[in-house]
Amino acid sequence: MILADKIIELRKKNGWSQEELAEKLDVSRQSISKWEGAQSIPDMNRIIAMSKIFGVSTDVLLKDELELTDAPQTGDPDEPLTRVVTLEDAYQYLEYKNMASGRVAIGVLLCILSPVLLIVLSGAQELGQIALKENQAVGLGLVVLFILVGIAVALFVTTGIKHSHYEYIEEELIETAYGVSGMVKERRERYNSTNTRLLTFGIVLCVIAVIPIFLSLLFFEENSMAQVISVGVLLVLVATGVMMIVRTAIIWGGFKALLEEGDYTRSEKTSNKKLAPFASIYWLAITAGFLAWSFITMDWGRTWIIWPIAGVLFGVVMGIVKMLKNKG
Repeated sequence: MILADKIIELRKKNGWSQEELAEKLDVSRQSISKWEGAQSIPDMNRIIAMSKIFGVSTDVLLKDELELTDAPQTGDPDEPLTRVVTLEDAYQYLEYKNMASGRVAIGVLLCILSPVLLIVLSGAQELGQIALKENQAVGLGLVVLFILVGIAVALFVTTGIKHSHYEYIEEELIETAYGVSGMVKERRERYNSTNTRLLTFGIVLCVIAVIPIFLSLLFFEENSMAQVISVGVLLVLVATGVMMIVRTAIIWGGFKALLEEGDYTRSEKTSNKKLAPFASIYWLAITAGFLAWSFITMDWGRTWIIWPIAGVLFGVVMGIVKMLKNKG
């Protein structure tokens, strides 16, 4: 029996359509049709993937003299399917992570900077430093805030759409083709010094961001324009620091995902799938709380503090949820 006939028989035995098999192998339905019509032959990575999906050895698939009924099956049908990442897939994924890191980092920067003009204009109007009415100052500040947030959301959405093509690398069990691990480790080694530098600068900026506020309290009168500006400077420093951290964390995460290290080990991927709904609910609740608090009090100069607090608590909350699920 030739390979084409074996693919047809194994696909039908599992009750899959050509579209369903194509989705499992990350190929087009036309590719499956050509394989089953003996018009083309799948590459070795796809052969390996099919052997895992169908639970038979590669010899059974490739050797015409071996029949499916006489061949021993391999693997546990209940074992989670692993997908093969080729060298080309790995290159494209790392290029995507480099692009995404810049777009997401800019989006985060814009979100943190979005209330700066509102804070400065509101403070200046209250102190009589500008010839604007309160509603004019707040209105102008809110317009800029929503424009910046809108741009950030557009960056997040467009980047997320492109990310869907590579989700399996970060969420599913994978096997890398020959040469992938070596290439990823080499690129990670070259990037290591940049990662250390960006992390260091980013953390330092976040730590020293409070210095302008302390200086304004020491050298200027209470409720002065200097104190208002110091809050804006704080947000600029925090935004710049967080942007550096986010950018390098996304790139570094790409290396770890391909090597299945850190948060991307097989056990962590299984655990993260179970925790994903809790993470979504958590951040939706934080966002709703931030917007409600900000619009009710109109104190955007203080409500931003919810984000760093939420970030710190997130790890604690997810740790507790994970512990409870493990006990259950």
